[in-house]
Amino acid sequence: MSFWQSYRNLSPRTRMIAGGGVIVWGIVGILISDRAEKSFDLVPTDEDRRKLKEAIPKLHMVEKEK
Repeated sequence: MSFWQSYRNLSPRTRMIAGGGVIVWGIVGILISDRAEKSFDLVPTDEDRRKLKEAIPKLHMVEKEK
């Protein structure tokens, strides 16, 4: 039996609780990640932001001749 079939065989209440648990897990991760960055001194500096901006590829539009 596939994972999807196993999930579908659960009662609607159990699926709702599992889905809510995943959502809560994600929200907690988002809220805690900023605090963890600060406590481990991993907050990006202006230099880090500049290097990241330089690493992003740039796209240039070129007009096609007819």
